[in-house]
Amino acid sequence: MSKRAKQPNLFKNKVVLITGGTGSFGNAVTRNLLRQEPGEIRILSRDEAKQDAMRSALGNPRVRFYLGDVRDPRSVDAAMGEVDFVFHAAALKQVPACEFFPEQAVMTNVMGTHNVLDAAIARGVTRVVCISTDKAVYPINAMGMSKALMEKLVQAKARALGERGPVICCVRYGNVIYSRGSVIPRFVEQILHRRPMTITSPDMTRFLLTLDDAVDLIKFALVEGNQGEIMVRKAPAATVGALATALGQLFGTKAKAEIIGLRHGEKLHETLCTFAELSGAREHDEYYRIPLNTRDLAYSAYLTEGVVPKRAVADYTSDNARRFSVAEVKAVLAAVPAIKEAIVRHASGRKPLDRGEELAAE
Repeated sequence: MSKRAKQPNLFKNKVVLITGGTGSFGNAVTRNLLRQEPGEIRILSRDEAKQDAMRSALGNPRVRFYLGDVRDPRSVDAAMGEVDFVFHAAALKQVPACEFFPEQAVMTNVMGTHNVLDAAIARGVTRVVCISTDKAVYPINAMGMSKALMEKLVQAKARALGERGPVICCVRYGNVIYSRGSVIPRFVEQILHRRPMTITSPDMTRFLLTLDDAVDLIKFALVEGNQGEIMVRKAPAATVGALATALGQLFGTKAKAEIIGLRHGEKLHETLCTFAELSGAREHDEYYRIPLNTRDLAYSAYLTEGVVPKRAVADYTSDNARRFSVAEVKAVLAAVPAIKEAIVRHASGRKPLDRGEELAAE
């Protein structure tokens, strides 16, 4: 989707901690970092089955697994000793799960982040990159609200640290193609089982990002990020209708679609940056850098002082971003290994992969 970012190899002989590292993103980051000769990669997560599958798939002694939960400060601190860099990916990210259990979203996404940052500061970590989402901008669901609070927590910690501690920054991006729980693997599963694709609205738009682009973003943030910045990856968007059409064409099937309407906590379009953020952001070819607001937050100043925007801009949304055609969506999806495998299985009449096989294949 884009040319790979070129950063210096900061990871040689370094110790890297990835919280929530057994997910799609964590697997991709780990495989990428192993090519850069790190001293050790630590995976902190609470799912022993996923850890075992990842351990078997990688078979690399430089990857060590820590069974624990970011909600538990002791398990976080145990994994943080002598760590140089942290990628904080542990989160509850499924919108419906967080919508029905918002207290769980707060405990993991907000208090879990608090525990990670406190441990990183206490242990003298050099840099921390926390992963956020477009749903944190103008949030209307519990997942987005908890991620928005996570961003505010990162900024508050960064503001208090200044130059005295680790550099803490955030990355924010939209949907990662074929990440667990996202719409594309759900559509693929429905096609493989000869069921209609359940579409909320054909006109709904979502940003699309490859796993490689997401990995590039967090590495860019690690190298280039300043204290408290939010780094945003520019991305094309597509309608949900275009996604469904492209998948139907790839699988060579006239898969039926069932329009079910918007569900709890869903937006028709997502926003990656607000107009206020963009008015003060630095723009790169593929990124926006939103700086930390370091102004004094005293109430008297808050009531009497403000900042005039540098330029008039609109929100950056999936509705006004560059829109992929069906053909472009099809080309991007066709390059995803899991989709390639699913197409082969579908053509040969073999059963879909079960969950254990999927984990081992990632």
